[in-house]
Amino acid sequence: MNGKRGRRLLERLFRKALEGADPRRGVLEALSRPSIARLLATARRVGVFACGKAAAPMVQAIPERFRQRALVVLPRGFAAEGLGSADVLFSSHPEPDSSSVAAARRALKYFEGFGRGDVILCLISGGASSLLAMPRPGVTLAAKRWAVRRLMRSGASIVDINRLRKSLSAVKGGELGRRARARLITLVLSDVPGDDPALVGSGPTVRGRRGDVALIVGSNRLGLEAAAREARGLRSSTRLTRGRLSGEARDEGARFARAIRRLESGQVLLAGGETTVTIRGGSGRGGRNLEFALGAALELEGSTGVSILAAGSDGVDGSSSAAGAFVDGATLARARRLGLDPGRALDRHDTEPFFRKLGDLLVTGPTGTNVCDWAFGVRR
Repeated sequence: MNGKRGRRLLERLFRKALEGADPRRGVLEALSRPSIARLLATARRVGVFACGKAAAPMVQAIPERFRQRALVVLPRGFAAEGLGSADVLFSSHPEPDSSSVAAARRALKYFEGFGRGDVILCLISGGASSLLAMPRPGVTLAAKRWAVRRLMRSGASIVDINRLRKSLSAVKGGELGRRARARLITLVLSDVPGDDPALVGSGPTVRGRRGDVALIVGSNRLGLEAAAREARGLRSSTRLTRGRLSGEARDEGARFARAIRRLESGQVLLAGGETTVTIRGGSGRGGRNLEFALGAALELEGSTGVSILAAGSDGVDGSSSAAGAFVDGATLARARRLGLDPGRALDRHDTEPFFRKLGDLLVTGPTGTNVCDWAFGVRR
């Protein structure tokens, strides 16, 4: 298997992972469950509230008769086709602004309009924390943004960040859901370790009352399992890492590269999770997957027969316009011939221009799902 074939295989595995975490299919399967179908069929009225990066495809799986009372909150720039009669709002991501506050107010009013005998079908995915923002009394939006930004720059996990967001919010941590007397069915596309519905999007509709339903309909793990089936179908033996990807992105990339070098020819290694980036200086364009990939490239320098792809499931890695990047043992040699400095790119967190000049970016645009990140490696 040559380098081009290895890259094609890695991109194919990424596409299959996306299919495995398809939010439309996950919602459809949830709606077919007898317990959920019964709740919807016997409700006086059914409302649909969707918020997050995958809100549009999740709503597209909902019957049109329910979309007549739907409120959808999407990030600015995301497509809103196929939503029928749903009422669509756009707000700010990855940091909240006044549009996020306006969306939260609209959502509160929406939930207050439903009473006993009604059901609200809540479709929550990653990004909802920024799209809905209403600081609790005594906290300003500017103060909340500063606190969250400081924690993110420290390299904290998404779990810790969402816990802070919940503590500062008047809508997160189930507070939005508590404004309604209706029954709630919350279907969640998970982008957090452990797939806890209360942590995804900071859990605005998971209010913890007995009788409410909160169900994971898509996850990083399901995507990895789909990619593994594809690899086995291509007669490649596969290994899934036992733990999730976590920790500093560049260090995780190096560890993943060392694991790949220990594989035998024809083997594929798959891993998923979400690493972190500690901002040490500079303010370039990049993201955790690009730093993961460059960390892997530093470890692979001079190696032969090994290729790696690190990419975000949502198609957008940090402040870059790419999902991720490909690397192999020749990446750094090619970079130096072009006058590129990998160490400087990492120190300045300016990895997108580095990989763009090499032609090694994976650019997909928004994928319609959001279940953290994947890393795929193949030993040829």
